[in-house]
Amino acid sequence: MSDLPPLFQPLTLRGMTTRNRIAVSPMCQYSAIEGHVTDWHRDHHTTLARGGAGIVFVEATAVEARGRITHGDVGLWSDDHVVGLAEIAAIVAGYGAVPAIQIGHAGRKASSQRPWEGNLALTEADEAARGDAPWQTVAPSAIPYMDGWHTPAELSDDEITGLVDAFAAAARRAVKAGFKAVEIHGAHGYLIHTFLSPKSNRRNDRWGGDLRGRMAFPLAVAEAMRAALPDDLPLFFRTSSVDGDEGVWSIEDTVILARELKARGVDVMDCSTSGVSGAVTAARVKRQQGFQVPWAAQVRREAGMPTMAVGLILDPDYANAVIADGAADLVAMGRELLNNPFWPLQAAVTLGADPCYERWPDPYGWWLTRRARAGVEGRAPTR
Repeated sequence: MSDLPPLFQPLTLRGMTTRNRIAVSPMCQYSAIEGHVTDWHRDHHTTLARGGAGIVFVEATAVEARGRITHGDVGLWSDDHVVGLAEIAAIVAGYGAVPAIQIGHAGRKASSQRPWEGNLALTEADEAARGDAPWQTVAPSAIPYMDGWHTPAELSDDEITGLVDAFAAAARRAVKAGFKAVEIHGAHGYLIHTFLSPKSNRRNDRWGGDLRGRMAFPLAVAEAMRAALPDDLPLFFRTSSVDGDEGVWSIEDTVILARELKARGVDVMDCSTSGVSGAVTAARVKRQQGFQVPWAAQVRREAGMPTMAVGLILDPDYANAVIADGAADLVAMGRELLNNPFWPLQAAVTLGADPCYERWPDPYGWWLTRRARAGVEGRAPTR
């Protein structure tokens, strides 16, 4: 295996081994019905798994109905949701990828329109037009996400402990559905992230105040989910490594959080950025290939735990270098894989890990091998 490029060397986390270091980021499809997956989700994940990634994450999946971002979000607050998700986990595994799922709660960013319907807070007009009624959102403090958004209800102590239990219950359902890795969504301005940020958490009880108090809910969720998962199943945590103006949430804060999460059995930090106020895609960091990789590298180095890098990773040579240089243990890709689901398989050809198309599904690889023998170059990703 050592002669393979680093991007295509296996990675073992607890009892899970992934065939390469490429992960499909969880990407909301806004196409569920009352939390249930549809044919769209099955087709979507079939395509991504067939494309050769090592891990395929199902989108942010809500632990309760009011924790959905939109009416179209997937849920795991009921045993009834397990059947459809089990089909997806089986499809992903059948193509040789690790089926994984991200579990979260939208908090004050819930009750919103689908992006193509406005991407703003739901109103009575949405209910009249499409039957998408707004609902009461919740958060650590009664502070709206932005002007024009719903004012969330401040969670009581009992409600917070109930949500910890809800995360654990969703983790148990994920295992029942056949997922082999689970991620906690602690980024992008959703519920867990709002507990961490002093900009959105103004509590003065055990769930707020200083950094330790603001970390209490995320750490309680991590402990509960770790206890709900088998010992051989890895637990990821997506974080916004930096967010907001200087001093609001820094990479140094993330390193502290990562150390605490590691102590509680979290295996991988998935390092994104931003989202507590303003769009995630409007991050203040200059957006260029791998713009978030330095955060993953710093967390990996200073917290001493595996990381997953994400953010405009487009080029096979660059992705390979991220792994080779020790900046991260995995690279996660989203929109590039929507554009080209076969990017992982093509990257294997480009990097010399699969010169004979042996990693491709037989009905495709057979034809591509013969095209190559005929002297026609394959259309691998641009180097």
